[in-house]
Amino acid sequence: MSVWKLVKLNFGRNPAHFGEVGIGMEKTSDRVRSDTLFSAWVSVYARLFGKNAVEELLQIFPSKEQPELTPPFRISSTFIYRQVGQETIYYLPRPLKFPINYPDDDLAFFKTYKKLNYLPLEIWQRWYQTEGFQESDRQELIAQTTGKKAAGTFDYKKAFKINKVPKVAVDRVTRATNFYHTGFVQFEWEKNPAGLYFLIQLSPEGEKLVDKLKAALYLLGEEGLGGERSSGAGRFQVKWLELPETWQKVVDFSAGNHHALMSLFWDTPITTDFLNQASYDIQERGGWIAENQLRRKMVRMFSEGSVFLAPPQGKLVDVTPNGFNKYRIYRSGISLSLPIKAQDK
Repeated sequence: MSVWKLVKLNFGRNPAHFGEVGIGMEKTSDRVRSDTLFSAWVSVYARLFGKNAVEELLQIFPSKEQPELTPPFRISSTFIYRQVGQETIYYLPRPLKFPINYPDDDLAFFKTYKKLNYLPLEIWQRWYQTEGFQESDRQELIAQTTGKKAAGTFDYKKAFKINKVPKVAVDRVTRATNFYHTGFVQFEWEKNPAGLYFLIQLSPEGEKLVDKLKAALYLLGEEGLGGERSSGAGRFQVKWLELPETWQKVVDFSAGNHHALMSLFWDTPITTDFLNQASYDIQERGGWIAENQLRRKMVRMFSEGSVFLAPPQGKLVDVTPNGFNKYRIYRSGISLSLPIKAQDK
């Protein structure tokens, strides 16, 4: 039987730079996806406990060579949380299927609905696990569309700001200078403190690794997550929490007819039966090996919010560049999903 935990990453006043494939230094994401978090976490794990320890860890994850293995843990991507008074608002990706009771005559608010990439947990749970879409939701979306009010459902971007910081690069040989901007995300840290959180699902084997996983995550917080760490960016404090009661109801939900991704997901082979009635987006994942600036192999993954009939499992994918023989490099396509009720269309 698996155990779930909720982990908060509090960045305080520290800005962060979260790069994505296809965007330059001027832009930053507001969060970190599951494969990036996994890679950073495992990298620190290797430095703390040694090469043999990290190889033993990776060997117990399912891969193309060992697809039958059960992963010791699954992690979601990171998402925004926001503290409002005594209440913590957790945002989740909106599943790519309509909730139960969503109306056919939605022209008055459909564009606003499509812009709702993230939903507060309370709304997400109501739409996709309990009552479904309600008349009050319809009226709220219409009001937002016509500019009459801004309700809590639309407060996601109040949790952070994106800033551009001017920088100068100096060529080591010619001393020529190059002026550029770097984008940073700054989470709200005063009135309504915000940060990132993720879910982790531990198998019995994974529970044995908790102390080591915590130690590596705490060290990662001291070193920073994302880019521009030499400037102090990306540092955070960790809160490793028992799953709150509301969240426990979400993960234990048993009346669902679909499964919504909370992480990236990669697997092989993907059959046409598995994609039956699926709704999904694809995300390209790439990047560089920091020590020698070799580009890792590009891989395409299903993104958060994608919906499938069967629970996706996932594997580690080998992205080691051709000709690089120092060690193997893996990207995590191990999925974490939540059960939902949704329309089949």
